[in-house]
Amino acid sequence: MLGGSRQGDFLAVVVHRQRSKLAVTTNSTNPDFSKGDGLVPAIAQDAATGEVLMLAYMNQESYDETVATGRAVYFSRSRNKLWRKGEESGNVQEVKGIYLDCDTDTILIKVNQIGGAACHEGYSSCFFRQVTPQGLQVIGSRVFDPKEVYKKK
Repeated sequence: MLGGSRQGDFLAVVVHRQRSKLAVTTNSTNPDFSKGDGLVPAIAQDAATGEVLMLAYMNQESYDETVATGRAVYFSRSRNKLWRKGEESGNVQEVKGIYLDCDTDTILIKVNQIGGAACHEGYSSCFFRQVTPQGLQVIGSRVFDPKEVYKKK
């Protein structure tokens, strides 16, 4: 089912849940991975509240798996491998929509955050600190203790 929707300079990619897979409707088949040496930024946003949860990176393989499974998969630059969000913590991201920016080099993923925390430090959002004249202020509440969740095996 091909066919996209252009609104101003923003190319929208519409994702529909069909059984356990996602169907993508778009004018462009993929993000432009060539602009970032094979990686593009991917912003995860809570589909219900609009809160920005995290920023990660995707390559073609992680993008394809995200589209195919309906669960967010990123590329870990520090580990140099695919990072299936929640594989250790259980805090997976169920994809509700995938959007590309006007240059097709940034991805916005609207998700249902399972487990309540997107951040590996135990907060609902990785953006739990605010810059103030007094310095960084923690504005979030911890959902879990990372020492308990990420025990070395």
